[in-house]
Amino acid sequence: MPKYVDGFVIRLPKEKVSAYKKMAQLGAKVWMEHGALEYRECVAEDTEIPYCKSFTQLTRAKAEETVVFAWILYRNKKHRDLVNKRVMADPRMQIPPTGMPFDPKNMVFSGFEVLVEKTQ
Repeated sequence: MPKYVDGFVIRLPKEKVSAYKKMAQLGAKVWMEHGALEYRECVAEDTEIPYCKSFTQLTRAKAEETVVFAWILYRNKKHRDLVNKRVMADPRMQIPPTGMPFDPKNMVFSGFEVLVEKTQ
């Protein structure tokens, strides 16, 4: 079955990881209620990679910052658009930018077609 992924990378102050986690838990609940197939938010842990550029290097995270790598899985792009329309209309997601635990300018987002998939 074809699948579609929304991917995010966010530079986040380390002191705001707990606040971000609360926001992400709400996001997971809302996206899943509106039909997402899978929702993941991950915080950087192993960032000293000698043979390639890490997410902290890519985002130019400062010493007091970390990186969140996240994705949401959908059946296809049309399904993604429908779910996101419902999520954005959900009153629980009406968070003003000043209430976010990170600067939205430090977020990178794209939609992706799944190229290869293998699960256990």
